[in-house]
Amino acid sequence: MTGGGVARSTQGSRRDVGIPLGLVALGLIPLVAGTLRLIQLAGGPDWMAIDPRFASTAVPLVAHIVGSAVFVLAGAGQFVSRFRRRGHRWHRRAGRAVAAAGLVVALSALWMTLFYAPKPGTGELLFVLRLVFASGMVVAVVLGFAAIRRRDITAHRAWMIRAYAIGLAAGTQAFTEGLSQATFGHGTLRDDLAKGLGWVINLAVAEWVIRSPVRRRRAAMAMQVRVAP
Repeated sequence: MTGGGVARSTQGSRRDVGIPLGLVALGLIPLVAGTLRLIQLAGGPDWMAIDPRFASTAVPLVAHIVGSAVFVLAGAGQFVSRFRRRGHRWHRRAGRAVAAAGLVVALSALWMTLFYAPKPGTGELLFVLRLVFASGMVVAVVLGFAAIRRRDITAHRAWMIRAYAIGLAAGTQAFTEGLSQATFGHGTLRDDLAKGLGWVINLAVAEWVIRSPVRRRRAAMAMQVRVAP
């Protein structure tokens, strides 16, 4: 193996580890918050402020938290290239769990948006955004599953990346909302817009990732044309 090959192999190995770790790190804030809420609901200490909205039924919230944990953690592992090789059992089995968890996350989010009382300090814009993006996540998971059933790997990859981006937006929103409040202060519309920005950023990055292989293939083809005799 040449020196360049060794360097590319090392870079690929680092990317294989770095990307999943970065995704898990981004999801840690909502995952930790969700874990603390589950402990509270189970009768543990109140490390978080009690939310009376969950007094009637906590089942959708519990489903959302557990589903999010599976979706974020198992989904991050799907970005490891050696697990995505054709026929790899782990990728197929974990993929089914990720798809199921994604539907649980999105459908429970829709239920909570429609039937729980709005959280104080949130407005109609966030209500609409939650309906739009949760519905979009359902569509993305369903289309991703349909694509893999017909062996369309490219479409499957694209739709599942979009679904993962939407599901991971809670981590990004912790930063967008925090930065917005630190810069502009609190406000219902500003806070709703900051949360919406989290979804937009994640989907923008997702589209960049989806199109990156296409750009690399085009660059390789252009290089072959230039060096051809």
